Amino acid sequence: MKPSLQFKMSQQLAMTPQLQQAIKLLQLSTLELHQEIQQALAENPLLELEGSDAEGEASITEEHEWDHQYSAGIGQASYRYDGEDTLYEGETQTSLRDHLLWQLQLSPFTDTDTLIAIAIIDAIDNAGYLSQPLAEIVAGLNQQHGLDIELDEAQVVLKRIQHFDPIGVGAQDVTECLTIQLQHCSPTTPWRAEALLAVNEHIALLGTRDYRQLMRKLRVTEAELAAIIALIQSLSPRPGEAFEAAPDDYVIPDVLVHKKNNRWIVKLNPETMPKLKVNQYYLDLCQDSSHGEDVSYIRQHAQDAKWFIRSIESRNETLLKVATAIVQRQQAFFEYGEEAMKPMVLTDIADAIEMHESTISRVTTQKYMHSPRGVFELKYFFSSQLATESGGDASSTAIRALLKKLIAAENPKKPLSDSKLTELLAEQGIQVARRTIAKYREALNIPPSSQRKRLI
Repeated sequence: MKPSLQFKMSQQLAMTPQLQQAIKLLQLSTLELHQEIQQALAENPLLELEGSDAEGEASITEEHEWDHQYSAGIGQASYRYDGEDTLYEGETQTSLRDHLLWQLQLSPFTDTDTLIAIAIIDAIDNAGYLSQPLAEIVAGLNQQHGLDIELDEAQVVLKRIQHFDPIGVGAQDVTECLTIQLQHCSPTTPWRAEALLAVNEHIALLGTRDYRQLMRKLRVTEAELAAIIALIQSLSPRPGEAFEAAPDDYVIPDVLVHKKNNRWIVKLNPETMPKLKVNQYYLDLCQDSSHGEDVSYIRQHAQDAKWFIRSIESRNETLLKVATAIVQRQQAFFEYGEEAMKPMVLTDIADAIEMHESTISRVTTQKYMHSPRGVFELKYFFSSQLATESGGDASSTAIRALLKKLIAAENPKKPLSDSKLTELLAEQGIQVARRTIAKYREALNIPPSSQRKRLI
């Protein structure tokens, strides 16, 4: 075979360092982006912060007309939060351990009993329960301090702690916890004795809400059982819960949405976008031949700074485009709530703004939108679709919202079964299988009808 030359034309996407950087910044959360910016500022002397009055926004009319104007820069927008749009909340909160130790200091304990009490308090978990057997605590104290503490002595200390605030703290199980609280009630409290009997001997029936068996075991009527259960429900099965630190789930939204003059306005949050620029002083040094040995260093870092700024500008531009397209498609949600959510997948937004689905996936992960209806991750607005009898589509989010509404309005004495929920949705033209209803209900952390039944 004679050797020959052949020419072939093809297109390939070269993953240059600049493109890799742009993709990396695109998928970062706000916190991660700020950390990336701080690192870039520390490593590149040509990169620095500055203020700006540039504004980025997009708006949509009710007729879906676009007025899309944005600045590719990352300057601050003119939008400011009012008093109702506070982003940070929180309070200084005493821990359960500190609260118990404070009470211990005010109580007349001997030195040995104080040592036992501290060990017991250290073994109490966030829910307020003793997390290890008392015998193990005693054994550990004796081994560590060379003491000879008896189990009975530790039990006396534990009983005293269990009557600290909150009552029932240090209990070893839910039965003991509720019993302590009931015993703390006045002896004249109606149905106290029956509630103690139910908690101590029939806790399993209470858990499964087997009211028929409970009435038979306690020899009471349905109305009397309702009063007994009301007393038990007034207790706290997790006495330490009030002292649990709230989860640190507050976020700074990347995008702000509000309605003005019958138009939904979409803006980038200026608080998440520090303005960056290339240091002019170092750039001027490039023009000075007396600094020839530094020119190459300065030019390289200046180019890196420009690439970094352009990558952030591209990130913000893409984020604004995606958020605007989402708001355009989901206007009914912003107007009427979850039940009006439309089915939407990544392809819908990708086609609308002519980008790849992978890009949409990256930009909607860990990015948040602040709206009159709350703060949502951009991924929240995507959901699968189910057919309706009318030939239209309903989103899974809307169906979940309808389920919550139906269950919230149900008769607690006769809660709706999954089959009944299926029938009620069918009456609204939404055909959903019973197993799908069960799946959605479980995803909403709603127990089955047998566990939702109430007597009161």
